[in-house]
Amino acid sequence: MLYKMGVINRIGRIQDGTTVSDYDRSEIERQMSLKIGVLNGDWNNTHLNVLDTPGYADFIAESKSALRVCDLALVVIDGVSGVEIGTERVWSFASEYELPRMILINKMDRSDAEPQTIVDVAKERFGRQVVPVQIPVNPGEGFDQIIDLINMRLIKYDEGQGTPSDIPAEMEDEALEKHSELVEAIAETDEELMEKYFSDGELSAEDIESGLKKAVRNLELIPVLFSDAYNGVGVSELLDVIVQYVPSPVHSVGLTFSTEDGEKTTLEPKPEAPLASLVFKVIAEQHVGELTMLRLFSGKISPGMEVFNVNKNQTERIGQLYRLNGHNRDEVTEAIAGDIVALVKLRHTHTNDTLTVRNAPVSLPPIEFPEPLIAVSIEPKEKGGEDRMATGLSQLREEDPSLVFKYDPEISQSVLIAQGELHLGTILERLKTRFGAEVVTAQLRIPYQETIRGNAEGHHRHKKQTGGRGQFGEVYLRVEARQRGEGFEFANQVVGGNIPSNFIPAVEKGIVETLDRGPLAGYKVVDVAATVYDGKHHPVDSDEVSFKLAASQAFREAFLKASPILLEPIYSVTVTVPEEYMGDVMGDLSSRRGRINGMDTDGHFQIIRAEVPLAELDRYSTTLRSMTQGRGMHLQEFLRYEDVPGDIQHKIVEEAKKAQDED
Repeated sequence: MLYKMGVINRIGRIQDGTTVSDYDRSEIERQMSLKIGVLNGDWNNTHLNVLDTPGYADFIAESKSALRVCDLALVVIDGVSGVEIGTERVWSFASEYELPRMILINKMDRSDAEPQTIVDVAKERFGRQVVPVQIPVNPGEGFDQIIDLINMRLIKYDEGQGTPSDIPAEMEDEALEKHSELVEAIAETDEELMEKYFSDGELSAEDIESGLKKAVRNLELIPVLFSDAYNGVGVSELLDVIVQYVPSPVHSVGLTFSTEDGEKTTLEPKPEAPLASLVFKVIAEQHVGELTMLRLFSGKISPGMEVFNVNKNQTERIGQLYRLNGHNRDEVTEAIAGDIVALVKLRHTHTNDTLTVRNAPVSLPPIEFPEPLIAVSIEPKEKGGEDRMATGLSQLREEDPSLVFKYDPEISQSVLIAQGELHLGTILERLKTRFGAEVVTAQLRIPYQETIRGNAEGHHRHKKQTGGRGQFGEVYLRVEARQRGEGFEFANQVVGGNIPSNFIPAVEKGIVETLDRGPLAGYKVVDVAATVYDGKHHPVDSDEVSFKLAASQAFREAFLKASPILLEPIYSVTVTVPEEYMGDVMGDLSSRRGRINGMDTDGHFQIIRAEVPLAELDRYSTTLRSMTQGRGMHLQEFLRYEDVPGDIQHKIVEEAKKAQDED
């Protein structure tokens, strides 16, 4: 597209590492996009902003960011493999944003390309609104001809240049039939056009143009086009259709939204209207520098202007403005409604922030990123590297909000959560190359919990004599099981002053501190009631520390006598796979102690719903991808805690004791 628009004078090739949008070293090495590529150019007196997104599932959050600020989703489908899981997810995001869509079926030069089969599958998956506006005449090796069904002409390509001519006689019947289907589909979207079509049996060129444009905008039709982008076949026609039929920023779906109060708001897509713009990406790279990517829905901005960040309640001053083509920057003096521009990085502004003017603030709906699926513990390779690691991850989190970094006190580990194995790998690579932070990752500890099934009593006397004042405290207590989710409860039933009232808080504190590292295997204790009912004190030697220690040991003794059990987190897992992999996936889930709850069919895909212990889900996304040749995906969500089976509990307790002995 950039080559056709005259932005570049030589087509970049993925294999050569010369494409404009994949300029990052990691992208060149892997020969794939890892982030949004921001591009722009002009075609037929129309300025186009193109956001090129990764196709790989690990970077689906980039696609969601781009779709939030676009006016059309051009969904590229491989002419051989057809509709894939990634296609489905992008489509669902576009549906969520109510975006107009077009489909481009690419790689029509492949010998095994099956255009009609893919169109049929697309109709089955995405609805009867899917309608071809072209016919690929000779798909396969040497593909160079397309019939334009809107204008009823043949386009023949020679070295990427298309020349229009008449439709060959042998193709006329098929072309007329497909043209009629297209015209009928357009007529069905508008009552007035339907009446004309019934009375005349045809629509004028003007009616077809205006009807198709309106139908695309209203999500009533989804045009399908064909290409061999590698050799430039069909790209000029694609640009023509985009300019002619895609809604302009004046009709952007992003202009109308509901505020947090539920009020419907519509922005005016005019330069003279108050500014309303959304930050959808922050870039901080060696080739590019630190930039804030912005889509203007209304108003305008220029260098030196003061804007208001609604989310941070901060004023920012605009510095230089750029239009980007990959890492190439062209400075501009102004940006208006509809523009996508890069600003020299703003001080307080991050992804999802709205920039407006202070006297007319409006908060635009944010991008909601998909839940990350793969979690590891992370720590610096060398002692003293904590700051570099934390700084690097904080910066990367700003550029890529789909990753999560946090400290989990329950398992005492720093946790990094990514969208998948490859996503995780790129994060660790950037940490090392950009921030000099080498890290080691390990499997996360499972946040088991400890509780009891029965009731029991415990007693401990803490006595220490070290020549001067000693330590003394004696505690009798009982423990009882509580219902799941009721938490910890402490009660005092001491009578007669055997434990003075001023030491009762120390008894409670001793028990509460023990709850963090339970007596069974060192995990958090939940849903237990503890009652102190007797004890002894010494008028000189008793103190708070003595009663804390006595209570802790008495609780441990009682807990271990009260049928202690381990609880494990159970997750709800939804797996979407092509039908042919369903048996393997279900067998694998069962081997992971999973319970299958049900299945649904969604076109060619099967949706399996199961409940699986978290302990069995380590790197599951990688296993699933391998099992389904990259065509399966899953979502997981915490559900509840359940008892750990006895044999597994025994193993966990033994491992915990062994680790304790080693410490």
